[in-house]
Amino acid sequence: MAWNEPGGGGGNQHDPWSGGGRRGGDGNGGGNKGGGGNNQGPPDLDEALKKFQDKLNKMLGGGRGKRGGGNGGAGGGGKRNTLALPGLLVIVALAIWAASGFYLVDQSERGVVLRFGKFQDIVNPGLHWNPPLIDDVRMVNVTRVRSISQTKSMLTRDENIVQVAISAQYQVADPRAYALNVRAPERTIESALDSALRHVVGGTEMNDILTSGRELLANSVATRLQSYLDNYGVGLRVQAINVESTSAPDAVQDAFDDVIKAREDRQRLINEAIGYANAIIPVAQGNAQRLLEQAQGYRESVVAEALGNTNHFNSLLTEYRNAPEIMRDRMYLDAMSDVLSNTSKVLIDVSESSPLMVLPLNKLLGGKGQQTTQGATSSQSGQEIEVDPYMLERMRNEQQQNSGIRREGR
Repeated sequence: MAWNEPGGGGGNQHDPWSGGGRRGGDGNGGGNKGGGGNNQGPPDLDEALKKFQDKLNKMLGGGRGKRGGGNGGAGGGGKRNTLALPGLLVIVALAIWAASGFYLVDQSERGVVLRFGKFQDIVNPGLHWNPPLIDDVRMVNVTRVRSISQTKSMLTRDENIVQVAISAQYQVADPRAYALNVRAPERTIESALDSALRHVVGGTEMNDILTSGRELLANSVATRLQSYLDNYGVGLRVQAINVESTSAPDAVQDAFDDVIKAREDRQRLINEAIGYANAIIPVAQGNAQRLLEQAQGYRESVVAEALGNTNHFNSLLTEYRNAPEIMRDRMYLDAMSDVLSNTSKVLIDVSESSPLMVLPLNKLLGGKGQQTTQGATSSQSGQEIEVDPYMLERMRNEQQQNSGIRREGR
């Protein structure tokens, strides 16, 4: 027998909450009506369920009739309430409808709220409630970086065909525009990227695309793509454009490789020539500067020497005006000294009766021969002494003049 089974004598020993005489003395297990028993436990579950069923029956169709009426027969049922069940169903439906209106917006998302298809609001991360079937909430991830890639063959400005592999990274900048303005934002940005790439490549030469112009190509495509997206109102922001590869078509790739190699060789030779010029030009400039400085020094020395000769001549002129004869003789002797000091000839002024004396002037002048004083025409070294008759005659005349001057002075 279960512990909560009704009946079974005056006390139910199986009841764990019974306090000794919980049930009454009617012997039928009539609930918590015992007289004098302590009620310390919870109410009877069967009794509570019966009460709930009675209340539900009253709401739906009236209370159950009691036996033994005034007519001695079974009692008739009460009036039935026809609005109770629909009302209960409506309450339950409203509760389910209200509970289904709660939703959670993640930290990386924004919720675009539409009320009867019209934009209402943008909700931030957190727990929110909107009336179901009235409001429609579209979640848009605004932190995830999306990317698309394309590989296209297109014409350049110089009418060559190149193959460009490019990728674009973008984010959602405006959730409302992304969710409402364009039906397919991904297809839109893909078409816009293709249009921007063809426009930029069509205005660039093939050499720039294949070599040094890839960075400029990426920047130009990013700028043009963002302008297209802004005009379309897609609500996307371009993060980066990467030109992954640029190449010629496969059919002419070998020829393009040869052209690129020749261009690289040309650039290498140009660099070598520039390096050689950088090494030679400073040396040539140094030599030119040295020659200029030498010429400058020579000019200054010549000018200084000319000035010195001029000053010397002016000083001699002054003295010559004071004593012409003395200055003439002195100048003559100085000139002869300068001339005879640089020649190996010997000039001798002799008289008819005086002996001829020959000195070894060649040794004094640095010569290697040896002469002796044996006679007028003899020479031990084998060198002949040359005597200019004209000079001898002139020297005799000057000697006579000098002797006459000396006699007049006496």
